[in-house]
Amino acid sequence: MNSTPSPFEPITIGPLRLRNRFIKSGANEAMCLDGTPTAALVEHHRELAAGGVGMTTVAYMAVAPEARTLPNQIWIRPEILPDLQVLTRAVHDAGASISAQITHGGSFVTGMKVKGRTISASSGFNPAGMLKGNFLQRAMTPADMDRVIGEFVAAARLSRDAGFDAVELHMGHGYLLNQFISPLNNRRRDEYGGSALNRVRFPARVLRAVKEAVGDTTAVLAKMNVADGTRRGASVEDGVITARALEAAGADMLVLSGGRNVESTWFMFGSRMNRSELSAVLKQQGEWLTAYMMKAAASSEPDIQFREMYFLEYSRKIRAAVDLPLAYLGGIKSLANAEQAVAEGFECVVLARALLHDPALVNKFR
Repeated sequence: MNSTPSPFEPITIGPLRLRNRFIKSGANEAMCLDGTPTAALVEHHRELAAGGVGMTTVAYMAVAPEARTLPNQIWIRPEILPDLQVLTRAVHDAGASISAQITHGGSFVTGMKVKGRTISASSGFNPAGMLKGNFLQRAMTPADMDRVIGEFVAAARLSRDAGFDAVELHMGHGYLLNQFISPLNNRRRDEYGGSALNRVRFPARVLRAVKEAVGDTTAVLAKMNVADGTRRGASVEDGVITARALEAAGADMLVLSGGRNVESTWFMFGSRMNRSELSAVLKQQGEWLTAYMMKAAASSEPDIQFREMYFLEYSRKIRAAVDLPLAYLGGIKSLANAEQAVAEGFECVVLARALLHDPALVNKFR
């Protein structure tokens, strides 16, 4: 008898029962206006739900106004609960579950000016903030940490009240929680810096607080890097330590990603980005400096070719180290890829680009 589950079989993640194991990854939709979801965003996620996914993820919902990286991004507040309820109801009516990706950009704020210095694990010059004049960042104090934990908890509760079935704490790609985890940002000399175990201490505190606040009713996920994919960044061995700490903090599932928005986008996407196309769009929008920096960044990227399941070797090491459910992400293009991920012990499979190309892909796989 074959004991390997099918990716079409239901799965229980904490208090949440998914109709199947396919999850649409959080990927910045750019379908919000003045921090509020639009009808386009509702239709986008409704279409994904109708297309067969078990759960769709609404990308980058900031826990505070200054937590945004771009000015139009959603920031979670009571005033937009009716709009968020329209969004969650549309997905539920189409038969799927819906997750809110909640996060804080920290010093990674590329599209808006923040009053004062941006917060981060450590102080100093902020390369990611140059485009909008956020040149300096400051190290978070204990009071800052308590405030940010409170913001995550409040955002999780509002997400629950809006009808979201899960919250996904984004701890990868160079955002605030990843700025603690990654040695690229974290130069602290206190209990939150130094070893990989110390560096994950604050993100684990955030997750534990969110779990205590909503864990009985809402699945609590964390998106983390298997590795940063760049020299002096976090390694897969660091990723193992991070995963174990988040398991101990009570995570219901980890979504395994990798790479950094500035230093290693090629690693994140498993191939080089089309910088010339991005630059052309940015120039049309008058963002000449951003376009120039995009072109400059291309010169330092390795010339790699896309391959399916490009994070598999890294993710296997995380799988071997922890017992909690894991979601495999990175280069899933076919049903065979999804079946292999589940056969290797990953409870869910996460797709972004394939579902953007065809929102009905899961139904077609079936």
